[in-house]
Amino acid sequence: MHTVKQILGYKSSNDIWSVRSDATVFEAIQIMADKRAGALLVMDDDSLTGIISERDYAREVILKGRSSKKTLVGEIMSTDVISVPSTMTVQASLPIMTEHHIRHLPIVDDDKVVGVVSLGDLVKDVISDQQSTIEQLENYIRS
Repeated sequence: MHTVKQILGYKSSNDIWSVRSDATVFEAIQIMADKRAGALLVMDDDSLTGIISERDYAREVILKGRSSKKTLVGEIMSTDVISVPSTMTVQASLPIMTEHHIRHLPIVDDDKVVGVVSLGDLVKDVISDQQSTIEQLENYIRS
């Protein structure tokens, strides 16, 4: 099983997309749309202070009738950010994401964000690993 560091290495783009907590929600949503991302890290002075997702936007702005151009990211972001070190395995990371109902997992080493993996990234790796095992077993059976 791979580590999340290896998953970061496989991704075509390992850019860390973020926004400051004093940015407007409208600015954050624009970045998400431009990057085709479902969430952004909230970084203030290179420090991870939160995460904002489309879900936060829907629940805290749209449903409450707030203005995305007047509401600040810091007002609606999730501050209980779950993260893992780059040495964590995919197999160990998946239950963490499931337990906390999160789709994006920041990878943090020594208080520095080194990347983000999505639930889709991890599931893709598990499927690839299982497919490889199946092919090896089929080859063994044919031999």
